[in-house]
Amino acid sequence: MTSRLAGLSPADLNEQQAEVYRAITGGRRAAGPQSFALADEEGRLRGPFNAMLLSPPVGYAVQAVGSAVRYDSVLTDRARETAILAVAAHWGSAFEWEAHQAVGRACGLSERVMDALRVGAVPHLTDPFERAALHIAQTLLLAGELSDDEYDDAVRTLGHRALFELTTLVGYYSMLALQLRVFAGEGPSAG
Repeated sequence: MTSRLAGLSPADLNEQQAEVYRAITGGRRAAGPQSFALADEEGRLRGPFNAMLLSPPVGYAVQAVGSAVRYDSVLTDRARETAILAVAAHWGSAFEWEAHQAVGRACGLSERVMDALRVGAVPHLTDPFERAALHIAQTLLLAGELSDDEYDDAVRTLGHRALFELTTLVGYYSMLALQLRVFAGEGPSAG
């Protein structure tokens, strides 16, 4: 992946950019199971986070949505990470995949489940909540909507709040995948 946007050095950030930087690097993302780094060895943000510094008001709001979706949601860890990996696979986002594969392992997703997700397949999930969350995520990625029956099933299985959070999650990680394609040069058309 060849970045199209030069990494911004922490020493060169203005105060608004520094606030976004601190929210990302000092927040909950920086703790927990990770085999990837949020910043490179010189402290420049990686992946979609670097582009968030271009517009501090929008970048701050975007990173806050991501934090809320990951850490303040009623979605279970496994349901959340399954859905995130489905989005990463759909968009061919290597950064999202790398970032969330480690988290998926830490919350108990098997290699078999992640291998199926990587190729867009539907893995065998025994938990009805996880199955429903994955079905909804994949339906939203492919169709961009839910039928009335799918909506009713989702509300019955997940509840309104979890459905709202799941649709937000799919939209948020899809947005990051698009930003990665534009600013980091990631994706099928990248050279």
